[in-house]
Amino acid sequence: MKIAFRTDASSQIGTGHFMRCLTLADELKKQGAKVRFVSRNLPNHLSNLLDEKGMEYLPLVADVIQDSIDELAHASWLSTSQAQDAQATIQALSDQSWDWLVVDHYALDERWENRVRLCAKQIMVIDDLADRQHDCDVLLDQNFYTDMQTRYIGKVPEHCQLLLGPRYALLREEFRKLRDEVKPRTGEVKKILVFFGGVDADNYTSLAIQALAQLNIALHVDVVIGAQHPNREQIQKTCVAHGYICHVQTSRMAELMAEADFAIGAGGTAIWERCCLGVPAISFCVAENQHKQIADAAEAGLLYAPISEKKKIEVVRHHVISLLETPALIKLISNAAMKLVDGKGSLRIVSTMSITNIKIVLASKDDSKNIFKWRNHPKIRAVSSNSNPISWEQHQKWFDAVLADNKRYLVIGIVANQPIGVVRFDIEEIDVAEVSIYLVPDGGYIGQGRNLLIMAEQWLKVKRPNIKCIRARVLGDNLVSKNLFLGSNYQADMNFFKKNFEIESDYKN
Repeated sequence: MKIAFRTDASSQIGTGHFMRCLTLADELKKQGAKVRFVSRNLPNHLSNLLDEKGMEYLPLVADVIQDSIDELAHASWLSTSQAQDAQATIQALSDQSWDWLVVDHYALDERWENRVRLCAKQIMVIDDLADRQHDCDVLLDQNFYTDMQTRYIGKVPEHCQLLLGPRYALLREEFRKLRDEVKPRTGEVKKILVFFGGVDADNYTSLAIQALAQLNIALHVDVVIGAQHPNREQIQKTCVAHGYICHVQTSRMAELMAEADFAIGAGGTAIWERCCLGVPAISFCVAENQHKQIADAAEAGLLYAPISEKKKIEVVRHHVISLLETPALIKLISNAAMKLVDGKGSLRIVSTMSITNIKIVLASKDDSKNIFKWRNHPKIRAVSSNSNPISWEQHQKWFDAVLADNKRYLVIGIVANQPIGVVRFDIEEIDVAEVSIYLVPDGGYIGQGRNLLIMAEQWLKVKRPNIKCIRARVLGDNLVSKNLFLGSNYQADMNFFKKNFEIESDYKN
């Protein structure tokens, strides 16, 4: 699978678009995809980051603008016309065929997307403004809005699949891992985290530091800024003066959030990072496009957002005091945030993009130990018809019998030389098979169940072309499996989920 990304990062745009694309690219690359970034005005430290991660990067040169800049609100961010940029992007991707082109740029709309369809089979747009038309196959808006189900009506093609809300938030893997180690906050505040993004052009960071210093309360304060912050030296000096810790371009953001009892910061992706780790926060708009995002999230109880931003130091100080004196509200925000964001958004998106580079192989004797371990994992036993632990002797007897039976197929899905799940087909009648499936527990392959099932079905079609129906038994309370089969075109039928197996496939063994 080959995936191209078109996004930018500059002092004007900030790094938010680039970083959320990089998060998705990281997950795609782990699933075996080849990734290339195409960008204009990318700072050296970001291009170096792509190099460190083994991702291709092709810079677009600054064009002499021949066509007029269009009417889009952020058109100036492109530094050229959409037509010229589209032509340059096509040229940068012309050396091979691309399965997906992911575009994250407020200055590009359906005119650009329509032109670049020449070089990609499918287009995915990442947006959160809903202020322009798109020509795409998938649109991702990871933010929470009270009207998020209607924001894109009439703005995307009818066939476009919408991925809406923080369920799809693009958070780095470290947030997903740390989530299992943190708990909702109790309301007691000892550690505060201050972070207003890497750019923070209006220097909200200094305002927050001054406001906290005026409280004259013994608190541990971590302040995070980007290497390019225009007031970096002054902020570092001020932190030293007040006994605060200043982190510059830190790689420990997830850890700092996990340790914090409370945060002061901006909107954007940072909101969902904080929610994932249960950090209650006061949020301020540092960009025009954050106003609705923050207001709607506050209305849903996911954060605290002061209405007035006049005399900002006084506003910060006043509302921090109010929250410190209301631990029940801090606890309420933390619980609501963690319920909404689980940190698995990038896995869901990868699954939606149907990364079907899953290789299906028959299990062999060498796989016995792994399958024994996976089958006895508590997560797998909980959804099995027999939830008791299986002894090694029982397993070996069953495993040998399956391998020897020409009416039973035990297969393993492989991605990038790593097993991701197990599927078993039992031929019940001449044209009916029963299927069971599970993903490798704790392997980080959430969302890949549907892809594994589809590829295993196609494998079976080659092996047993006479099969006309597949059915699956699902325990009554196993909602995950029910959703998996319903989402894979199975129909509920008495005690089974059934699928008329008429798949036409070009799958090759």
